[in-house]
Amino acid sequence: MSDHTPPAGKTTPQTALEQGVPERAAAIAEGAKKSGILWLTLDRPRLAWHTWHDGAIYLVTGGEEQALPGLDALDRVHVTLRSKDNGARLVEFDATVSVVDQAASADVVAALAKDRLNARDSEHLPDRWARDCTIVRLTPEA
Repeated sequence: MSDHTPPAGKTTPQTALEQGVPERAAAIAEGAKKSGILWLTLDRPRLAWHTWHDGAIYLVTGGEEQALPGLDALDRVHVTLRSKDNGARLVEFDATVSVVDQAASADVVAALAKDRLNARDSEHLPDRWARDCTIVRLTPEA
């Protein structure tokens, strides 16, 4: 298994690199909307929950949230989206990483809070995230 191949699931016959750019962009958007998890290649493949919002993937890391060490310091990261139904690899791509200014991005914080399942303090998520966490935007590269 390479660093770019998360465990479990089957691969699809056609990879994202074999698809044309419009089809690839559509596959990324569809995959990110349908599944709330993805794989990131950091120090090792890491599973993470995310939200697709306004053409990008958003993640919360740090504090009591998922540990994605070093993500916020990267310029780019490799992402793998898999099928929610059967775990098959849908698409792989590189994404530009940027840290979100939470105070200026209420719509992003609201979208993430809506999709955050099983939070112990759902009514206080935005405050806790502002205090303890980093929100990261992953913009798929063409």
